[in-house]
Amino acid sequence: MANASNLGIERVAALGFKGHTSDMVRGKADFYDEIGFGQLNKAVRFFKKHGVNDILLLGWVEPKLAISNFKMDLRMLALAAKTKDRRADSVLRALIDEVAKDGLRVLDTTKFLPHLLAEKGVFTRKKPRKEHWNDIKLGKTAALTMGGLDIGQTVVVRKHAVVAVEAMEGTDKCVRRAGEFGPGAVVVKMAKPAQDTRFDVPCFGPRTIESMMEAKAAVLAVEANMTFVLERKRAVELADANGIAIVGIARDDDSANGQ
Repeated sequence: MANASNLGIERVAALGFKGHTSDMVRGKADFYDEIGFGQLNKAVRFFKKHGVNDILLLGWVEPKLAISNFKMDLRMLALAAKTKDRRADSVLRALIDEVAKDGLRVLDTTKFLPHLLAEKGVFTRKKPRKEHWNDIKLGKTAALTMGGLDIGQTVVVRKHAVVAVEAMEGTDKCVRRAGEFGPGAVVVKMAKPAQDTRFDVPCFGPRTIESMMEAKAAVLAVEANMTFVLERKRAVELADANGIAIVGIARDDDSANGQ
């Protein structure tokens, strides 16, 4: 929202989820309200009330909510009955198609927030070693395979073996679980092969680095130009203070050092 004026946007109407959206969002938006996860009609009414036609889906909620029991209004119940499965992509695409019936268009987040995207190269003082690059290559292949099945975006590799794959628990729990297999792991996060950039674009920030610290992981490799970096200065400072390397990698680069 801080970049809205630079994009020529005069007013921002923000809709948060109860118990999940930061208070900071309320303070930055011109109009703000909150809904439960199943209140689709209320969401549409809010946007129409404030003259909104274009929407950006920002932030992260736990994927397990897709299979949780929560109260849904009649429109959401009807949509859920038509959705082919409860994978994140299926649910979110169904929602996007549904609100389009009301003239609401969900936009590409990478086009509106390019300044937050990770670039190719090393972000930190510490650089990945040769053995790390071998693990990055394996992790990238595994992550793209998992992403193609809409399972998760993160894979953790140690000594050229996959030790953890992200599912509905999210990146942080996946990384901490990988720590059970010993220190020095490489965390690889890639966008899905057919990533819909309107939602669920990969991201990392200080919380990711804190999870890596707990797991004693050595390297974080993320897909360049397809991964949002949140609170970059703080994330890099944490990584530098704990000897963790962060690097942006290209999907189509299989060279020895990814540079």
